[in-house]
Amino acid sequence: MAVDPRQIVAGVLTVTMFVMLGNMITRDHFYPVDSDISIHSTSKQSLGNGPWMKGGESLKPCWTKPVPQADQSEGFVTFSLTNGPEYHVSQIADAVIVARYLRATLVIPDIRGSKPGDKRNFEDIYDVEHFVRSLDGVVKVATTQPAEVSARNLAVVKVPNRVSEDYIAENIEPVFTSKGNIRLATYFPSVNMKKTKEKSNIDSIACMSMFGTLELQPEVNEVVESMVERLRTLSAKSKGQFIAVDLRVDILEKKSCQGDSSLKSKSCYGPEEIGMFLRKVGFNKDTTLYLTQSRWDSSLDALKDLFPKTYTKESIMPIDKKAKFLDSESSELEKVIDFYMCSESDVFVPAISGLFYANVAGKRIASGKTQILVPADIPGSSAALTDYISHYVSKKNHFAYSCFC
Repeated sequence: MAVDPRQIVAGVLTVTMFVMLGNMITRDHFYPVDSDISIHSTSKQSLGNGPWMKGGESLKPCWTKPVPQADQSEGFVTFSLTNGPEYHVSQIADAVIVARYLRATLVIPDIRGSKPGDKRNFEDIYDVEHFVRSLDGVVKVATTQPAEVSARNLAVVKVPNRVSEDYIAENIEPVFTSKGNIRLATYFPSVNMKKTKEKSNIDSIACMSMFGTLELQPEVNEVVESMVERLRTLSAKSKGQFIAVDLRVDILEKKSCQGDSSLKSKSCYGPEEIGMFLRKVGFNKDTTLYLTQSRWDSSLDALKDLFPKTYTKESIMPIDKKAKFLDSESSELEKVIDFYMCSESDVFVPAISGLFYANVAGKRIASGKTQILVPADIPGSSAALTDYISHYVSKKNHFAYSCFC
């Protein structure tokens, strides 16, 4: 019986289709978007439409947990977390270092916002059990402030960020010996996240405190995860990848951000400048952007014209969570969400320099998410993506590289 050539062609096409489908399923099964296979180099690869790059090297903690102290003093060290999560990690590290040196009991801090009366309990944002467990054997921790410790018998001591043992011995220990209990007030003379040349015992304590003590409590973590998942769903054309941009209109409007456009490097970049920068390095209009700006502002329209899939918290946060996390008078929860969203994104772009950028960079380095792009006006109008990788990564000069190896 003669065979119709059209049947042969149809059969070949059917077999080819199933082979291609099988290859797609195999590839997606073994190499998902978030697979660890993508964290061993920083070379450009085909991860979606745009210059997406693989993550950095997968690093492991290389600090040594200090041995438990045999004897303890009877005094207490108290403090508050202030100004947002980018400050919290540094304030925790300084407080643990001081308490360890003084052999004092560390009282779990409260959390205070920028407005008077804006005060929260530690457990409203962070996981108390994890915090206490992580410091076991390092310092003794009191989950509540003892009755015998009151504001009247607390001496307030100013502590510079990245406090040294010499500073503690000269300026803090005498006060603690005299008063018995102290309250720390950390101040930041400058943004100092430089890698230490020689590791010391105090560095190990700082590493463990900065990168091992703070985890979000379940409800807050659930909100962050749901927002990340929402953005990945909206990013189908880039295989679930998205960019987080620290861009806040209120900060940009401050005088400190009105830099001279003729300068090579500025401290802040506006919405349109960020959009042009991302286009310049190769991201197309289908790229999904997350902004730390909480609600939409008309000044962001220029950025949205270049990247239509640009979102703020109000557009991707679960509706049943907005009243608590977005519509409250306190901005602390919004800041915490932004910090962790910028830490979890595939690419992070700081439109604003400062401690937020520095500590997000540290958290990303620790987790192998090293695609941090810093806008800059480079002579010759270079469009090479590697020219804009954060110096924290390209030069490995962030303190995180003292903690992970």
